[in-house]
Amino acid sequence: MAENNELQRGLSARQMRMIALGGTIGVGLFMGATSTIKWTGPSVIFAYLIAGLFLFLVMRAMGEMIYLNPTTGSFAHFASEYIHPVAGYITAWSNIFQWIVVGMSEVIAVGQYMNYWFPDLPQWIPGVIVVFLLAAANLTSVKAFGEFEFWFAMIKVVTIILMIIAGFGLIFFGFGAGGHASGLSNLWAHGGFMPNGWVGFFFALSIVIGSYQGVELIGITAGETKDPQKNIKSAVNGVIWRILIFYLGAIFVIVTVYPWDQLGEIGSPFVATFAKVGITFAAGLINFVVLTAAMSGCNSGIFSASRMIYTLAQKGQMPKSFLKVMKNGVPLFAVMAISVGILIGALLNVVLPKIIPGAGNIFVYVYSASILPGMIPWFMILISHLRFRKLHPEQVEGHPFKMPGGMVGSYITIVFFLMVLIGMLFNKETVVSVVIGIVFLALMTAFYFIKGYHKLSKKEQEF
Repeated sequence: MAENNELQRGLSARQMRMIALGGTIGVGLFMGATSTIKWTGPSVIFAYLIAGLFLFLVMRAMGEMIYLNPTTGSFAHFASEYIHPVAGYITAWSNIFQWIVVGMSEVIAVGQYMNYWFPDLPQWIPGVIVVFLLAAANLTSVKAFGEFEFWFAMIKVVTIILMIIAGFGLIFFGFGAGGHASGLSNLWAHGGFMPNGWVGFFFALSIVIGSYQGVELIGITAGETKDPQKNIKSAVNGVIWRILIFYLGAIFVIVTVYPWDQLGEIGSPFVATFAKVGITFAAGLINFVVLTAAMSGCNSGIFSASRMIYTLAQKGQMPKSFLKVMKNGVPLFAVMAISVGILIGALLNVVLPKIIPGAGNIFVYVYSASILPGMIPWFMILISHLRFRKLHPEQVEGHPFKMPGGMVGSYITIVFFLMVLIGMLFNKETVVSVVIGIVFLALMTAFYFIKGYHKLSKKEQEF
């Protein structure tokens, strides 16, 4: 064990960029594209654009604060310092809950994907193997985690780039269609660009938001990156534009190549797009990619949630055993605890269908529960940013990495997220996830006061 129980700075700029990129471009895009298009048709392009731009403001608000104080679990630290210690506590637990749930859903997804090649293989077996593999990578070193995530993200990014190139070739030059370009008519020829009106567009926004979860992972890695100021600035500025390009590019190709109202009949639009330009092994290729995307989500979950447990333990709000750090700078028991929690997902995959008749789409049930807790860090980042600006005007004046729009940008983004949450309460596909999130937040707030953490001094409670 490390003598000082401190984490190490082992992540490079290359790894940080891919961690933030890979944490966001994942199963939410590969598996969620069809459902978002169903709500609003081709105008889903604008839903991804709008959500991406607001997430860019969240990233810049966080970057403005992290630049001056790069600590592990940074947004929980900022919530505690600039709002109230209970806000930091809730933020940390929201992040832990989010990533455990996401990790569990990814484990379930891994079993489903492996059935493509091994239809008789029990789905829980691949999930268990993957969790053990990723736990071992996380325990080896933070650099090993970063390298795993780098290559997972690289696979996803290359696949999307190839699909965009293939799609543009088909749309504008007729590649794979005998030279007959498909053109842009599918964007408006089937009921218009926004066939379900503003209500459908608004409902799609709430689902799109969920696919951007994980972009704030840079805030967790801040305390473990080399040269944090330089790397955080580079990662925040670079990753959001890559996300917008990859999301918008992929979605544009899908709704342009295929009539939006027929997507539900063709299976995966990613598979269909590759197949249409003559790539006959498209189904196997995409299945491999979404398998790595699921492993990437689980990998990020183990890393992120374990670091939040570590920060809670530092404040005496988790057992001191979670402060144990190995010689390689990895929090041993925190990583192990999260890995065990995610393993429950493998058991859910076996048990839930037997308990709940008709529980066919377990992935959606589990994944949707993470949406509201996943948004809590965004709210806390924005509110903390407003307080930071008011309390430290002297630091903002000469700041080399200011948020565009300043406080106005934070206010507008908070209003946008509140509107999305209200919309989720009126959408039958998302209302359950919001209710689960509200119940979780209420329980954790009550637990904070029952345990008497509010009686500690502010310094003792701060992250």
